[in-house]
Amino acid sequence: MVKYSLTQYQNHVLNFSAIGQWNSRIKEAVNHGKSHKALTLFRQIKQNGIEPNNLTFPFVAKACAKISDLKYSQIVHTHVMKSQFNTHIFVQTAIVDMYVKCNQLDDAHQFFVRMPVRDKASWNAILFGFARSCYLDRVSCLLHNMRSEGIQPDSVTFMGLTQAVLHTKSVKLVKSLHSLGIQLGIGADVSVANTWIAAYAKCGDLGLAEVVFNEINRNFKTVISWNSMIAGHANFGNVFDAVNVYKCMLHDGFIPDAGTIVSLLASCMQPEALFQGMLIHSHGIQLGCDLDICVINTLVSMYAKCGDLDSARFWFDSMSDRTCVSWNVMISGYAEKGDVNEAFTLFNAMVVAGDKPDLITMLSLISGCGQVGALKLGEWLDDYSVSNGLKDNLIVCNAFIDMYAKCGSISDARELFYAIPTRSIVSWTTMIAGCAFNGEFTEAVNLFSQMVELGLKPNHVTFLAVLQACTHGGLLEKGREYFNMMTRRYNISPGLDHYSCMADLLGRRGRLKEALVFIQQMPIKPDAGIWGALLGACKVHRNVEIGEYALRHLFELEPQVAVPYVEMANIYASVGRWDGVATIRTMMRSCRVRKSPGQSRIEVNGKTHIFTVEHRGHHEGKLIYEMLDALNLYSKEEGYFQHLDGADHES
Repeated sequence: MVKYSLTQYQNHVLNFSAIGQWNSRIKEAVNHGKSHKALTLFRQIKQNGIEPNNLTFPFVAKACAKISDLKYSQIVHTHVMKSQFNTHIFVQTAIVDMYVKCNQLDDAHQFFVRMPVRDKASWNAILFGFARSCYLDRVSCLLHNMRSEGIQPDSVTFMGLTQAVLHTKSVKLVKSLHSLGIQLGIGADVSVANTWIAAYAKCGDLGLAEVVFNEINRNFKTVISWNSMIAGHANFGNVFDAVNVYKCMLHDGFIPDAGTIVSLLASCMQPEALFQGMLIHSHGIQLGCDLDICVINTLVSMYAKCGDLDSARFWFDSMSDRTCVSWNVMISGYAEKGDVNEAFTLFNAMVVAGDKPDLITMLSLISGCGQVGALKLGEWLDDYSVSNGLKDNLIVCNAFIDMYAKCGSISDARELFYAIPTRSIVSWTTMIAGCAFNGEFTEAVNLFSQMVELGLKPNHVTFLAVLQACTHGGLLEKGREYFNMMTRRYNISPGLDHYSCMADLLGRRGRLKEALVFIQQMPIKPDAGIWGALLGACKVHRNVEIGEYALRHLFELEPQVAVPYVEMANIYASVGRWDGVATIRTMMRSCRVRKSPGQSRIEVNGKTHIFTVEHRGHHEGKLIYEMLDALNLYSKEEGYFQHLDGADHES
């Protein structure tokens, strides 16, 4: 027994009291996502001569883990080794988890192996790390060693392992864990079953999710079980199936919670489901869930994605306490609609309110700028991201490459692409697509070749980008080479978009019969995009017979879409078939098909202005159209306008 003098005892009590207060502050900072503040507090502890205890180090290690900062992690580890708590199992487990979260699996494993005593939490920490990095052989070996030491995996182990492998979207992996869990008697745990339901749904196998759900004893099902199943249908956008599960839930006597309403609303994120979303919203109000911030954020997102931005804005404005998610949902809604002016207005309001824009905020705004060609705003965002340390993120760099390319500034996109120290497959794909978009077809093909030579494996999006370059550049043989390369070298099954590119490429080169045979022999049913590509080629080459054949298929798929009617009318007009033009006009009137007016956008002083045919509502419209009329008159006088035939006027 250690004996203390009175002075030593008093100092010990004072230190214990002081460190307790510091620990509370550090814990609060970590729990509120303020990891850097937690590390600053730890530094102040040391500066004040107060000794950390066995509770301090785990909190500080968690702060390092949250920001994945290896340098700070090593400093904390050094302090642990110098302290009297270096063999404390709770502290040691925190160090293992810290290195795992910093992606230093070797360091984590070496420290784990040297631990004199390991408990279930220690094993779980190292298991989750290797599972997250897909070292499945190591996971299997560790599980074997864990059991040989007399420690059995529990429900926490299997829930953590399942969640750790979810990013792979591998049903096979989830099945393996599911099978092992059943063998070890874990499958009966309803919390584990709920995790497997969610995992199967996120991996795209809703059938297996339903099997697990139905195997749960009715008496053991919880609200989370039902919510997991509803969320699974929401992942697939199956609003009616989600509502049916909800009805069964109510029939079985379960009381929905905010999570239920969030999952139901998440299944309505498409314009066609707006009415169902409004009904669910109404039911959420009846249940008293309408004040939950997660529900309100999802409501704002649902209305925005359904195209009802007014309702989304109403609920956003009604929020008394907005989170970063709230701002992002609304900013993203305006950006996706193409209203970048309002998106940036909200962005400025977000900054003024003291909410710091994050990665999602930036990506939404960058995407919006690319969508409407707002180059000046995009350049301002570029400067902002540099000054705020956001451009260190590869995802942000890739988004800027895409934005510059879509705004027509391919030189800026190229400069940024070559400035990135480590390029991912997304970087290469984005640059290839950007070159194709800007008519740099040879450069797109050369970039693809460079990427393959570097050993990077192209994915289906990469092949789509290079096929589009071949299509617009008329590179038929290259297009065939890449299309065949997908299946023969990389075992990638072509999707509808890839088939559409090849049909379009054959059609543009005048190989209309070959294109038709290619479409007819497709292993999957052609969609409107493929028949539309063939019809467009028929317009270029004035082929009435194949054009009519393509049009019949388009009528079956999209009878209310105006473009095919207009295209076929142009084909008839190009060969002097005015009876055909009249027939098309009659069909459009009888089917009540209307051609959407074209739009033009122009950016002036960083603000985007939209002009639609016959729309004169701009606040400076009088001046603008007087100038356009003057230019029009001047052009006619100078003989710049050539006579346009009736077909062109109709198009």
